[in-house]
Formats: sequence, C-alpha cells, structure tokens
Amino acid sequence: MLNYVWLALIFIGIAVAITLDVVDQSNNKYMNGQKLSVQVAFTQPVNKNENKSYDVIVNSSKSKFNSFYKVKTEEDISQNAKINFDANKKEQFILVKIDEQSPAIWKEMSKTSGKGESLSGSIKLGRQIDSLHYSGSLILENISFKRMKDVTNSVLSYASTAVEIALGLIGIMALWLGVMKVAEEAGLIKIIAKAVQPITKFLFPEIPNDHPAVGAMIMNISANMLGLSNAATPFGLKAMEELDKLNPEKGTATNAMCTFLAINTAGLTLLPVTAIAIRAAAGSANPAIIIGTSVFGATCATIAGLTAAKILEKIPANRSGIIPWLKSYQKNFISFIGIVLALIFLNYIGAINWVFSKLSFINADLFKGVINIVSVLAIPALIFAFINYGAYKKVKVYESFIEGAKEGFNVAIRIIPYLVAMLAAIGIFRAGGGMDFLVMILKPFTELIGMPAEALPMAIMRPLSGSGSLGVMAEAIAVHGADSFIGVLTSTFFGSSETTFYVLAVYFGSVNIRKTRHALPVGLIADIAGVLGAVFIVRMLFGV
Repeated sequence: MLNYVWLALIFIGIAVAITLDVVDQSNNKYMNGQKLSVQVAFTQPVNKNENKSYDVIVNSSKSKFNSFYKVKTEEDISQNAKINFDANKKEQFILVKIDEQSPAIWKEMSKTSGKGESLSGSIKLGRQIDSLHYSGSLILENISFKRMKDVTNSVLSYASTAVEIALGLIGIMALWLGVMKVAEEAGLIKIIAKAVQPITKFLFPEIPNDHPAVGAMIMNISANMLGLSNAATPFGLKAMEELDKLNPEKGTATNAMCTFLAINTAGLTLLPVTAIAIRAAAGSANPAIIIGTSVFGATCATIAGLTAAKILEKIPANRSGIIPWLKSYQKNFISFIGIVLALIFLNYIGAINWVFSKLSFINADLFKGVINIVSVLAIPALIFAFINYGAYKKVKVYESFIEGAKEGFNVAIRIIPYLVAMLAAIGIFRAGGGMDFLVMILKPFTELIGMPAEALPMAIMRPLSGSGSLGVMAEAIAVHGADSFIGVLTSTFFGSSETTFYVLAVYFGSVNIRKTRHALPVGLIADIAGVLGAVFIVRMLFGV
C-alpha cells in the first residue's frame, strides 16, 4: 500500500508541475521579453559618456504594474536596483533587489531564477524628466519551468532535511535507550507491563504479558500524551524493535505493529503545546482554548484508528474469504451505522450541545497548568526514577546505560533511507502543486460537512509534513486571526492529529518493514476521523 502511495505522490506532483508550467508558459505569466514602463530615479547625475555603476530606484504605478502582470498589487512599486551603465549600449544591465516589500510575483520570479534576493534584466532609458529622473522600459530575465525548478529544489531540500532529522535523533535515542536498558535489567519494565496488562491484553493479545515491548509502548504512549515528542520517539522505536523480535515474518508488519502505529498516528496529546504557542504569539485572547477541541478530535482519531486496525487485521488474505468475513461482521456494521445515525439525531435535537454545556465547569487554564507541571517534571522524574531503581536493584547502571545508548546510533542511521524516500516524495508532491490539485478535488465534499475551503490545506498537509502543516496553520492564523473560526479549526487540526507518513517511515524503517499491510489505511482513517471530529466540535462550540 505504501509503495503505491509513494508512487502516487511523485507522479501527481510531477504531472501537476509540468501541466502548470506549460499553462504559465503559454500564457506568458511572467511576461518574458515584454517591456514594463517604469520611472528610474538616480542618486546622482548620469554621465552618458562614462561606463559606471549607479544605484537607482525603479518606480512603477500599481495600475501599470497590475495591468502588465495581471495581478492585484495594492501599492505603487518602488524597488532599489543597480544599473551598470555602458556608454556604447542602448540597453543597460540592471539588477533589481528583492526584499520583503517587493511585489509577490517578483519574489516568485527571484526564487525561480535561483538568485533569491535579486532579478537581473535590461533597461532602456527614455526621456529625461529632470537631472535625476528618467522614463524607461524594463525587461526582466526570462522565467520558465518554475514548478519543475521548485520540485528540484524541494526534493533536494527534503532529502537533506531527512538526514538532519535522523542525525538529530542520535543524542536523544542514545539517552532514552540507555535509560530504558537500565529499567529493563532492573525489572521495572515488567512491573509497568504487568500494571497495564488488562489494557494491553485487549489491544495486543499476541504479545506476552511480561514482554519488554509492552513497557516501551506504554512509555511511548504516555510521552505522546504529555507532548514529550523528544522522549516518545525513542520509546516508540524501542517498542518496534521489541515487536520485531516476535515477528515470524521479517519485513512484514504484524497486527501488533499496525495497532501500535494506529495509536501513534492518532496523535492523542493532552496539551498541544506547539499550537498553543503559535496562537499566543499571534495575539490570541485565549490560546489554550483548543485543548478541549484537540483532545476531542484526537480521541475520535484514536477510537477510529483502533477500530479500523482490529477490523482490517481480520480481513482474509484471499479474495474468496472476504464475502464470508463481511457476513460474519454484518451485525457489527449495522450497529456502527446505528450509532452514527443516533449521534446525528442527538446533535440535531440539541442533546449533545446540552451535554457539553454541563461540562463548562472544566477550567481550561487549570487543566493546562496541571499538564504543564507534569510535562516539565516528567523527563527528570523518569530519569531519576529509572536510574535509582536500577541502582536499588544492584544493576550496574553506568555499564547498562552505555550498552543501551549504543543502539541509538544504529537505529538513527537505519531510518535514513526510509525518511529520505518519504520526505522526497512529499517534497515533490507539495512543490509540484499536488496539494492545490487535491484541494480542488476535495473542496465540494468538505463543504458538505461545513469545513471551510481555507482550512482544507491544513487537513491535507498535517498527515504529510509536520513543518509544512505548522506553516499552513501559522499562515491561516495570520490571515484570519487566532480566535476566528478558521484559526481555531486549523489549530485543532494540528493539535489532534499526527504526521502519519513520517511516523510510518521512521517506525517501520527502524526495523526494515517493507510490507506495511493495513497500517497506512488505518492511519488515514484515524486522520479523517480526527478531522471530522475537529470540525464537529469546533462548529458546535465556535460555530460560524
């Protein structure tokens, strides 16, 4: 499944990029070879008999600029530039400096040209207005295949980012795998596993009760819920390593692996710290207001993900067994549809609103404060408790820590190829315009559930890229406001879901899993449920 998705990301990204480039070229979007009428202001009188460089300001009225490029710039154009004057030529070389005040289309052109901070071209000086001002005709450098150049730059950048992520994990991995090794030898992991045996036995029936994988998974889930991603990832990778020891078919994901990944991709976090910080920086009157909506959305994602994992793991491998399997679960499907219809009816008559109104006594700030304290103390407390318990059990804590830490480097290096492959495909898809293509297709469907089109890019980007979704959320908040419906909704999307493709690449890559079975469908089902849950709760509490 992951193989086809990977190919689809690359194919769609490149196909859309080529199509858009052909359209832009046929419409001459960047006005290649065309003359823009401008006024040039020199800082000193021009000696037309002398070869010399001049600092100038290029001015153009917004009406002329907008008509020329077919855009909607709000202000007149005034750009710093440098002219290399050659007395023997009618047209002079000009280098236009690009800054934050530059029009968007020139910024776009400068990035495509590869210079980033400037655009080269030629200018022909016309009538002299006074000693320092001339009219002129500006022709900027030719811009072509913008999207394909963006694809090239993006795939190289994402490949580099993948390596940076993996290498950045080495220190954290070494620390936590070392601590885990001490706890394991002291028998603490078995104690933790025994304490949560009723839950783990239901979720992972094929795993022995006292297996180290159980303790590692519990530590991973707990760290994720507290927002401790720097601790959650090493615990998760350790859990995958232990689960792989029970794997009878190496290279193929087991049911336990898929279920564990379903919990991770659901992204259940009690305190979405990053989203709250972005909202606070944007001037939100109540940055923590998304705690409840995020937990609700993530809970929907977790329930849907676990349910899908348990159902899909029972699907027969051969086609002939699918029909009998469907019949055996006929009552379950009918019950599920009944529950959904009941919820729709209760929402229609206002019963769910009444329930939530009775929960208004929950103080978001108090909840945030408690979780903040727990999050701050969790890492030092874990290290202190694990190491000291090891010492109490007469474990050689230093030697055990070093032995466990050595595994961190190997795991971090092992996931690099998987990260490079996945992030490169995401980079191609995103830079090539695949995101815009997907938004266009899904927009009619999302409007039916009350999701505004402005929030759709966030819903699509979140499973693909953490940094990308962060940028989309920040942009939506900057445009619409942190406390607007769209601002709250995009923040909830970020806080109630996880980067599914990244999680699959890292966790499966750590144990060389190539056949992911139903892990990806389960992750996407969890993502969709999280989005639907977020739309439902945000519309209910902050309806437009």
